[in-house]
Amino acid sequence: MSYLFGAGLQARVYERLAADAALSSLVGSAIHDGPLKPGPEGAARDYVTLGEESVRANDTNTSVGAIHDFTVTVHSARDGFDTAKRIAAAVCAALVDAPLTIEAGRLVALRFLRAGAERGPGPEKRKISMRFRAVVDAAD
Repeated sequence: MSYLFGAGLQARVYERLAADAALSSLVGSAIHDGPLKPGPEGAARDYVTLGEESVRANDTNTSVGAIHDFTVTVHSARDGFDTAKRIAAAVCAALVDAPLTIEAGRLVALRFLRAGAERGPGPEKRKISMRFRAVVDAAD
């Protein structure tokens, strides 16, 4: 096993989120690889980031595969959790069991694992980090 599927999986997850109408109605095109820098741009917006990932081999006698656990985080400058939770729900609806086509591989499953909601100091007053698991096998 190698990190063969990492870039392709991230690209398809990003594309899926960016194309989702429900998520776009909440954050527009604000889907990023990392948190925005503090300042007027990031302070006034709700946005989503693709985050950390851990990968382990999932090879069998007949196939090469991997299990990717990755984080998607909702960031919000709002005082309450309502909007952040609606954004998180839209992310889950877009990703869970999504039929993603991955270069050099086949997505076997995409599941939600867990989430954590946190309060923080401004400008980012609310953050919800969600962990997902993608099981990928090499293309036949």
